[in-house]
Amino acid sequence: MKRHLALLLLAALAFTGFAWAQAPTELKGHTALVASVGFDKEGKVLVSGSYDGTIKLWEFPSGKPLQTIKTGDKQIYAVAFSPDGQVIASAGADALIKLWNPKDGKSIKELKGHTGIVASIAYSGDGGFLASGGQDKSVRVWDAKDGKELKNLGSHKESVYTVAVSPNNQYVASGSYDGAIKVWDVKGQKELKQFLPEPLKLVFVEEKKEEKKEDKKDDKKKEDKKEEKKDAKKDDKGKKKEEPKEIRDNVTGVAFSPDNKYVMSVGFDKVLRVWDLADGKEVKVLGPTPDWINALAVSRDGKNVATAGYGGSLRVWEIGSWKEVANGQLKKPAVVFSVTFTPDGRALVTGHELPNDVIRVTPIAGLTPEPAPKAAPKEEKKK
Repeated sequence: MKRHLALLLLAALAFTGFAWAQAPTELKGHTALVASVGFDKEGKVLVSGSYDGTIKLWEFPSGKPLQTIKTGDKQIYAVAFSPDGQVIASAGADALIKLWNPKDGKSIKELKGHTGIVASIAYSGDGGFLASGGQDKSVRVWDAKDGKELKNLGSHKESVYTVAVSPNNQYVASGSYDGAIKVWDVKGQKELKQFLPEPLKLVFVEEKKEEKKEDKKDDKKKEDKKEEKKDAKKDDKGKKKEEPKEIRDNVTGVAFSPDNKYVMSVGFDKVLRVWDLADGKEVKVLGPTPDWINALAVSRDGKNVATAGYGGSLRVWEIGSWKEVANGQLKKPAVVFSVTFTPDGRALVTGHELPNDVIRVTPIAGLTPEPAPKAAPKEEKKK
């Protein structure tokens, strides 16, 4: 009898775990796209930022709403807890980085410097500085205590979508719509390296219209140089040459490995790329996933990295071995924009646009790796 009861109990537990894996917990409250999610130091409070202009705090893992902060901004693109959990930083459409007290939701300070949407923010692990990137193409670092801008490190050719700080607090990585990943030396306040995936294609861009000649008779040398340049830009038939331009997919997420050895990046090319920080070489390309990848996250223990695809595909890889731990596709319609690991590393928290702008908690155990495709049958040789 006891044996039967034990078996029934185990079966019940297994069924409960399976049901939870198939039906992720949903946190409802935002009224627009959930662009960013993250946890406090203790892992007991989840913060979310949305295009509805609010920041919400949730008790975890119960999912109980704790507080809503109305930021006065039209859209929030990024939120982050300070390492000590005493401050929440937010970035949005009004070109400001705002600091908030998580206990009472009151404003602490506004950081001014960007001239467009601030798309991404990240604290250094020691809490000394805050990194940011945005629509003005710049990557900046700020003193986390007094809010002063320490340095505009430099810029990309297009908007900066994502930034991350290395575990040793020495570097900032940034990813842009120009398809490049850059690494910045914080102390040296300069660009250290640039990683460029292979271009998707080369397109040809027409040259700009010729400028009018200056009406100066005594500047013959200058005119001669202009003519030489014009001739160089013409082919044998006298037509203007078109200059090739490399096109790459947008980079939407960057992160460092715990040992500061690798930089990881994701984007619209549907793969996770791994770059060696020392020599700048691409060492791994993992994937592809079924759809664009909008975000990636590293677990607190530093063992795994997760990616979240636009259409709801989730992937988890083991850092170092780069072995796929789990993959899966959320069954409900789910446009994913943000992802983070739960503090225990057992589940993924994702922010969505559809349906109903929810936050989901999906156990990694429920993401079973798909079987490898069967090899095509060999054709018999004709005698």
